Amino acid sequence: MRFFRSGYTELRHANPGMNSLVMIGTSAAYFYSVAALLVPGFFPAGTAESYFEVAAVIVTLILLGRYFEHVAKGRTSEAIKKLLQLQAKTARVIRDGEAVEVPIEAVVPGDRIQVRPGERVPVDGVVEEGQSYVDESMISGEPVPVAKQKDAELVGGTINKNGSLTFRATRVGADTVLAQIIRMVESAQADKPPIQALADKIAGIFVPIVIVLAILTFITWFSFGPEPALSFAFVTTVSVLLIACPCAMGLATPTAIMVGTGKGAEMGVLFRKGAALETLSRMDTIVLDKTGTLTRGQPELTDFILVEGREDEVLAWVAAVETESEHPIGEAIVKGARDRGLTLPATSEFQAEPGYGIQAQVAGRRVNVGADRYMRRLGIDLASVADSAVSLAEKAKSPLYVAVDGRLAALIAVADPLKDGSMEAIAALKASGLSVAMLTGDNRATAEAIALQAGIERVLAEVLPDQKAAEVKRLQEEGARVAFVGDGINDAPALAQADVGIAIGTGTDIAIEAGDVVLMRGDLRGIVDAAALSQRTRKTILGNFVWAYGYNLALIPVAAGVLFPFTGYLLNPMLAAGAMSLSSVFVVTNSLRLGRFKSNSGDSAASNISESGAAQASVS
Repeated sequence: MRFFRSGYTELRHANPGMNSLVMIGTSAAYFYSVAALLVPGFFPAGTAESYFEVAAVIVTLILLGRYFEHVAKGRTSEAIKKLLQLQAKTARVIRDGEAVEVPIEAVVPGDRIQVRPGERVPVDGVVEEGQSYVDESMISGEPVPVAKQKDAELVGGTINKNGSLTFRATRVGADTVLAQIIRMVESAQADKPPIQALADKIAGIFVPIVIVLAILTFITWFSFGPEPALSFAFVTTVSVLLIACPCAMGLATPTAIMVGTGKGAEMGVLFRKGAALETLSRMDTIVLDKTGTLTRGQPELTDFILVEGREDEVLAWVAAVETESEHPIGEAIVKGARDRGLTLPATSEFQAEPGYGIQAQVAGRRVNVGADRYMRRLGIDLASVADSAVSLAEKAKSPLYVAVDGRLAALIAVADPLKDGSMEAIAALKASGLSVAMLTGDNRATAEAIALQAGIERVLAEVLPDQKAAEVKRLQEEGARVAFVGDGINDAPALAQADVGIAIGTGTDIAIEAGDVVLMRGDLRGIVDAAALSQRTRKTILGNFVWAYGYNLALIPVAAGVLFPFTGYLLNPMLAAGAMSLSSVFVVTNSLRLGRFKSNSGDSAASNISESGAAQASVS
């Protein structure tokens, strides 16, 4: 009945599919047999054959194939099952001074929770007491446990290794990082990539063509075939209908996407959309934001060149103004001042101009801190420190200028070192044939010095935050297919503009809405893994299509009886049904091979991208 219900709906909407073909084929076999049994004289001599067993075995084989297909497809969602298993069932909540074990559903934000060695962290939170190492490999892919102490963030589902921790719950239930990851993977697995839309269009044309071919096969055999012509016509027509069922085509893309996105989640690479998993494989240009992406995003104050005033006093004023800023460079200056034991005065009338600088009133003085373009706009002469600024920039240090009451007071430099693995990742991307560019608001000299360290030739420097998306668009207009990599917050417009936006997550602060792909760890080698997995997945999808359509194109003529004049062989409809089911199982099994994809780093990553074609499309 399932075939008849679905097949009738398909035909009623003039959109025939697999169920339509099975319904027509089995109905023909069954009702032909009923007629031959009840009114055999109606048929030409020798053609009143019964095919009850054909109708029964066809349905049995197709259902058996669907069962094996279901078992195999069940393995494609292993990633979701594993993630669900990471969720704790209970938590030790401190109530009235005592630790009480309660169901995880009873935990609310603000609860204080104890985690003993070897236990899973039940929900997200912040450490209040204790020290330990926590295995966060389930969110970052990194096998090395992370040290945790007071004020450190914890993620639900991670494993406490060797110390006891007491933490305060911050996110519970559907708000936890783990729950967000599960939703993201589920969403990506349900998403249809562009290649699937093409496959749907082809299938919409393919099935009507098959029905026409079946009709032509019947007419040809009935008109020109040997006796009993009707029997030959019937057998070949049913075989054509069954051998051409497009179920393998329908499985070619979704099974590969399910396995690919699940494998990505295991490696700490989350694809928000299934389309991104395919689209990333066609990118030819990777644009990297600098601060927090290519570099650690934790600058250090390295130089303070005084021009006018007292050094400690000017530095304290600058740090006081920077306390109002959220930029990592500001944090570096504040830390540098406090490391010197300076007391920071109060500020007022704070103003910030993104990409230029900041100003505030401090101790009755107007203090401006910013880039050279900011100072020039204020009309401040920088000639006295021009050589020093160039020298600092050549050492990959970012120069900033300080003006007090409209007069240049100091030149400050901060340095933001490259992340571990950045150079290896860039080398791997370039070795695979991708063009790599760096985009930053830094002055060109500093940007080029950092790019030289990282091994990047193309530099887009002195780009204001609101101009990043325009720079990405300009590259696209030049014909580039661009993947932009940023921190996922202030780079959101550029991430949205790019063909694929790759957001850098921290594991505890995932910019879920910012990019199509989220790297759970800051290591840029995750981009290499994402690109390699994307290419491997796309090759698997294409291989599935080659098998599915190639199988049909090869066997439809056999089912139509093209071999009969030469060998006397006709394909039995039962064998046609079994072969059709087997093709579906093969496509799913081929997709499951993506589960063997290995995460790479360093030089080996480049070979993984360039050799991702090793996922062969067919079985030798």
